[in-house]
Amino acid sequence: MTTIQLKPNKQDSLLRFHPWVFSGAIQKIVLDKDYPYAEPQEGEVVKVVDFNGKIMGVGHYQIGSIAVRMLLFGADNLPSSFWHDRIAQAYRMRRTLGLISSNNNTYRLVHGEGDFLPGLIVDIYRNTAVVQAHSIGMHLTRHRIAEAVASVVEEVENVYYKSDDTLPFKAQIEGEKTGYLIGNGSDEEFWATENGLSFRIDWLRGQKTGFFIDQRENRAMVEHYASGKDVLNMFCYTGGFSVYALRGGARSVHSVDVSEKAVELVRKNVEHNFPDDTRHTAFASEAFRFMEDIRDKYDLIILDPPAFAKHRDAVRNALRGYQRLNAKAIREIRPGGLLFTFSCSQAVDKEHFRLAVFSAAAEVGRNVRILHQLHQPQDHPVNIYHPEGEYLKGLVLQVE
Repeated sequence: MTTIQLKPNKQDSLLRFHPWVFSGAIQKIVLDKDYPYAEPQEGEVVKVVDFNGKIMGVGHYQIGSIAVRMLLFGADNLPSSFWHDRIAQAYRMRRTLGLISSNNNTYRLVHGEGDFLPGLIVDIYRNTAVVQAHSIGMHLTRHRIAEAVASVVEEVENVYYKSDDTLPFKAQIEGEKTGYLIGNGSDEEFWATENGLSFRIDWLRGQKTGFFIDQRENRAMVEHYASGKDVLNMFCYTGGFSVYALRGGARSVHSVDVSEKAVELVRKNVEHNFPDDTRHTAFASEAFRFMEDIRDKYDLIILDPPAFAKHRDAVRNALRGYQRLNAKAIREIRPGGLLFTFSCSQAVDKEHFRLAVFSAAAEVGRNVRILHQLHQPQDHPVNIYHPEGEYLKGLVLQVE
């Protein structure tokens, strides 16, 4: 096994169980005498030691600023049962939390570092698991992962692999980046259940794994507040917030997305749950164009845009975008209205997002109160040693 030796005093983060080793912390790379290559291969399991040779653990090696993603601390190899054990641990936690039931068969089974499997995402939709790899190591292990998921979760009959947009773009990838690893799909539309509501899941063509599971609890909060209100759901995608608002007794719900395909999907989801319900209308429109003329039309607005900043260099522009978007909603919402506003940009922390929303309120000059501070749900856990995993943040505001 290849050994990664750290520079002096660069082991402290690993002693605190942070799961990343940065390239700048590496003193040297020592190859086994029988190693067939001149340098370590991306995705291979390597051993990490401190400057004095003390074992820190093992992880996946990768070219880039994050050189090793740690899988197991204090060990010099992975036991044969590693993948099954880790996925079983994640599944038990979801069972303990009460997330899996006849009323809810849509949940995240593995959330990367939050489940001590950095670079791996697994979402469950009824009898199908959708796997995404964000590292070469997880890509190379995809078949073992699929077997472990199918073994642990008895409901799973199909495992679909969807990593064409998530793997490092410079990597020399061998093998499929998308397709079924176990089972196969059906030509029929696939529906899964979240909190008693049905949603069309399209992992073949949809964004991410086909559905944004991370907003489940926040959608339920919209349902709680929707009764008798005129609701605007911006950046609606599959219309999750819209469907919950309708069940909550909204007077009207308008869903808006720039994508015609998303608008068609939200219409299907609404019709499936509430046939012939005239309270809902969907629009294909750019966000700011639609919001040009909404003064006093809505008393509940949801802003859930795509990530404005995918890396640190884009944070400044992202914050300006959040400020502009929230200022428009705060200016136009009815007096006493509620604004649900979110950021899913990992590069934007909650303090900076809150500052952007504060700046928007100050710009408009209306009285605004924070009623709730929102975050990702319990099946998207944050590893306490890896605070970077807290990517979803949101606020519920009342605007006077």
